[in-house]
Amino acid sequence: MVKVSELANKLNHHPRWANEWNVVEIWLSTHDKDNTVTDKDREMASRIDQIIEKPIVSGVGIKLFTDGGSRGNPGPSASGFVILDKSDDVIFSQGIYLGIMTNNQAEYLALKYGLGKLDDMGIHEVSVYMDSLLIVNQMNGKFKIKNQDLLVIFTDIKNILKSFKKVTFTHVPREKNKLADAEVNKALDKAIA
Repeated sequence: MVKVSELANKLNHHPRWANEWNVVEIWLSTHDKDNTVTDKDREMASRIDQIIEKPIVSGVGIKLFTDGGSRGNPGPSASGFVILDKSDDVIFSQGIYLGIMTNNQAEYLALKYGLGKLDDMGIHEVSVYMDSLLIVNQMNGKFKIKNQDLLVIFTDIKNILKSFKKVTFTHVPREKNKLADAEVNKALDKAIA
């Protein structure tokens, strides 16, 4: 909203908008043209889209929470991740249905997809939080990876990490990982329903 407000002042355009919880609605029309949509409105909409598509977020303080789940082990599985800014506001979240696999594969894929999204966003400093102690210890080099299926995903993650400046991996209890867990369950419920 701050960036759009700055843009509106710069373009001398004053949209109507509403903000409720985490939803912002913006209406664009030109007042001196009987509230019709003009090229001025289209330009404003295009510039707002640019702000939304590439959020301006500093890498400092960014948090990535990831989780994976399997209903059965192996069984129908999903990964989920949530990216928070330094104020703990959600800037992106996603759940991905994976098909039949193990819980550990789903956990690793959540990490891979979350780091990939951060890389796409141009954010290369992050604190990662997971409730899988096994994967946190493997990512921190404390445990070796013996399972070949996990090793393939681990190698993909290591390749993504080459573009990052700083990444930390921290174990959190399940109750501190509810947002990512919710993404997993939404993806599973949608796919299995």
